[in-house]
Amino acid sequence: MSTMYEKIDEMYERRRKVELGGGDKRIDAQHNRGKLTARERIDLFLDRDTFVELNPFIEHRTTNFGMEKMEGPGEGVVTGYGKVNGRLVFIFSQDFTVFGGALGEMHAQKIAKVMDLAAKNGAPMIGLNDSGGARIQEGVESLDGYGHVFYRNSVYSGVIPQISVIMGPCAGGAVYSPAITDFVCMVEKTSQMFITGPKVIEAVTGEKISSENLGGAKVHASISGNAHLTSPSESEMLDEIRRLLSFLPQNNMEDAPAVPYERKKNDGWDDELAEIVPIATTKVYDVRKVIERIVDNGDFMEIQPDFAKNIVIGFGRIDGHSVGLIANQPKFMAGGLDINSSDKLSRFIRFCDAFNIPLITFEDVSGFFPGINQEHGGIIRHGAKILYAYSEATVPKITVILRKAFGGAYVALNSKAIGADIVYAWPNAEIAVMGAEGAANIIFAREIENSENPAETRQAKIAEYRDQFSNPYVAARRGMVDDVIDPRETRQKLQEALEMLRNKREMRPAKKHGNIPL
Repeated sequence: MSTMYEKIDEMYERRRKVELGGGDKRIDAQHNRGKLTARERIDLFLDRDTFVELNPFIEHRTTNFGMEKMEGPGEGVVTGYGKVNGRLVFIFSQDFTVFGGALGEMHAQKIAKVMDLAAKNGAPMIGLNDSGGARIQEGVESLDGYGHVFYRNSVYSGVIPQISVIMGPCAGGAVYSPAITDFVCMVEKTSQMFITGPKVIEAVTGEKISSENLGGAKVHASISGNAHLTSPSESEMLDEIRRLLSFLPQNNMEDAPAVPYERKKNDGWDDELAEIVPIATTKVYDVRKVIERIVDNGDFMEIQPDFAKNIVIGFGRIDGHSVGLIANQPKFMAGGLDINSSDKLSRFIRFCDAFNIPLITFEDVSGFFPGINQEHGGIIRHGAKILYAYSEATVPKITVILRKAFGGAYVALNSKAIGADIVYAWPNAEIAVMGAEGAANIIFAREIENSENPAETRQAKIAEYRDQFSNPYVAARRGMVDDVIDPRETRQKLQEALEMLRNKREMRPAKKHGNIPL
């Protein structure tokens, strides 16, 4: 008869086997690819000695194609919970050393179980993806497994933050789970995402392309817009996720954690802000310099920095409280709004609104970008997303008009009419249907044409229009701008407004959900 100690020894032996994953050779192969193992990633990411593993002994039950003879310790995925900066998070980490991290029925069940726990406990869900895709030997059961994960991604969206980290291949159905989550983060040169791989594409279309050029981090960060953050190494990527989590609440019922912040003398006043933005509307500048001078300690975490560069989005803090920051970027496309920037901006607004993060918009917009490709590509539908997202949002919403605010883009970028709580304008701001040049050409067309010196008359009419309408005071007189402020006091005005709006409560009509123009 065996003793308790023998049973305990057996348990530890079984656990040791699970922890070894695919064995030393496959672990070495993983390291040779420049990648860490599933458990090494968890240890690197979580606070030291906080990881608690769940369901380590789950195994597959497939008997097809000789699978009954194959062992898969841990079923190709490590799941559990731990802490990041002392705050609870749930995590799964796919193990490429076991069946190439391929997802099967029980693999999916492990992920689904930990996702359910994350939702019940109101804590972020982090997925470390490194998988060859569906486990073909399991057939439709593996596809059903994906469905269970997708369903939870969707239902828990807007309830808990969900972050996907791509740390290896992610192909076929596997890419749709990350795509539903709030943030997709990729490691450069070792991670790829695509629906159909290079071989399938070549077979079907004849096009030849490498895995990296088809779906590498650079492609998704700059061309497709599928990736929100990239890093050159796994350790740097995990550090970025830890930083990202510091700006976010645990769930939709909480506020983001406030960081202790002590105001310094003249904290809200900055002389440099009067110099950064040129008066001339055609001159370029980097709007990130404005943001960095306004947020606490210049700490701004930009999201999707390489995609749709004409709009800047990201997180910062003011007086220790998280804010979502949005700004037109005159360095690219004169800060105009196009299809990609509309999508990028709208999704960010909706994320911040879902998780109680106030929105600050720095506006310097020439309008929606013109062009046949934009019109045929659906700029009307995509641009409408911005209007919808701002109108729908009930978090504190503040706009600062830095320079230009023209046409429909002025309305779309959190104007008073679509629900802005506070709108400030700098004294150089031009708020109008269009720029003075274009407006003068239309309004005074006959007068210019019939004059003795059309060029001189045109310039005079441009100046007349600019004096009458291209200033913030017309809008201020009608209450569309709450105040015209000194650029140097912008931070102070934002501090005051955010403090006033701290307990804002705003309801929308009862409904199942709206129908955003996707």
